[in-house]
Amino acid sequence: MAVVDTSTDVTGIGGTIEVEVGAMAHGGHCVARHEGRVVFVRHAVPGEKVRVTLTEAEEGARFWRGDVVEVLRPSEFRRIHQWKLADMLRAHASGRPPVGGAEFGHIVVPHQRRLKAQVFRDTVHRIADLAVEPGVCFAGSEDEPTGQRWRTRNAFAVTPQGHIAMHAYRSATLLPVRNMPLGVPALDALALWDWDFTGAARVDVATPASGSRPLVLVTPTPQTRVDEVKLGRLRTRIRQAANACGVDVSTGLALPGPKQFLPVKVERITGKTWVEETVESERGGTKRFRVTGDGFWQVHQHAPATLVDAVLEDARVEPGQVVADLYGGAGLFSAYLADAVGPEGRVYSVEASRRASKDARRNLHEQPQASVLNGPTDKVLGSWLKYPERPVADGGLGGAALDTVVLDPPRAGAGRRAIERILALEPGRIVYVSCDPASFARDLAWLRDGGYEVERARVVDLYPDTHHLESVTALVPAAQSAPTAAVVEI
Repeated sequence: MAVVDTSTDVTGIGGTIEVEVGAMAHGGHCVARHEGRVVFVRHAVPGEKVRVTLTEAEEGARFWRGDVVEVLRPSEFRRIHQWKLADMLRAHASGRPPVGGAEFGHIVVPHQRRLKAQVFRDTVHRIADLAVEPGVCFAGSEDEPTGQRWRTRNAFAVTPQGHIAMHAYRSATLLPVRNMPLGVPALDALALWDWDFTGAARVDVATPASGSRPLVLVTPTPQTRVDEVKLGRLRTRIRQAANACGVDVSTGLALPGPKQFLPVKVERITGKTWVEETVESERGGTKRFRVTGDGFWQVHQHAPATLVDAVLEDARVEPGQVVADLYGGAGLFSAYLADAVGPEGRVYSVEASRRASKDARRNLHEQPQASVLNGPTDKVLGSWLKYPERPVADGGLGGAALDTVVLDPPRAGAGRRAIERILALEPGRIVYVSCDPASFARDLAWLRDGGYEVERARVVDLYPDTHHLESVTALVPAAQSAPTAAVVEI
């Protein structure tokens, strides 16, 4: 471990202090105190005594931030970090910052999950004023004790010399990488660290869990985009690298539209501009999905099946029912919900992204009971409220009531307008899939104000070795909730 002079505390940015580490907070920091001031500490484990280098320490600030550079009294749950480049202790000893994205790699995996459950519980209590004890589970049928080799979607920055890199935490500093321990083995097989990406700003890689053809999507720098010669050279280098890498790989350029909110254009270089994902669900069977370009898909190789099973269990959908799948993406949940409601039922897959909606139409084309509605969620919900008798063929409910709403919003959550409109539609059940406990807790408070109570909550560890967590929560009208407990632990 790094050796630091422990004789005197020195405050200010770059100074070091000694602290006792308290609880884990949302965002991957532990809470500590130094002379009455809160210090958010990264790379610690609750209960440890550590030396911290301050990274943000303005005199009048309400709180400071810092990184652990020496462990004076380690936790029983600390281990040697699984990724050398992300290890703060080794990085400090080498005089460099660590890469971001694996800030829990120094904690044994079972304790990572306990900490994530604690963060979920504390965040929901603080924001929604609700005591919830979630069940905790992991993705897939077999546990991953190392927390590695699970990630099918990876994004890299590019150095001026054309090498893939990752950012240091809260920094513009780029650190070239030659491996990615969180990624599935198919990522290493591409050996992207040997490709020349000069002229690119970003590289996104999709390596499907089923082993089908991966896709490398390259975003040029603004300077490269407007220079046809440079852009042509980048295309040539990518094509040559793809042909030489020994893996059947699709490649393309991601070209942003002329305006900020226009969709990114994907230009094919080799192979296809999309990947095929296979999902093997215990409750719903096996299905295949097409996902174009950098379209959203759960990053853990077992996440789609795990979440599908959780959603089907909590939604309790029956044949003939009407279900809304909000923020439906490429149609993952919609495809399985459509099977559950059967030909006499109806599923509405609502998605704002045009490209994702196009994928959803392809993925759902054999299920006529599924309708894909492209548009902002709150506007679609508003149209259902304003025109309740609009025909199904025109995207309306045709006078029917919603039996169940499933929503999987982005990290920012659904927001007040969407929540209020969900409440106005009065569904019999709500299943909320969330990747951010703070935005979920905010939305949950509004749902409870609107008369819904938590029936079950669970934390699913889809992001081992990181602070991120996923949750699946079932809510029902208060009159239907169990009188003795709001939450059933699984």
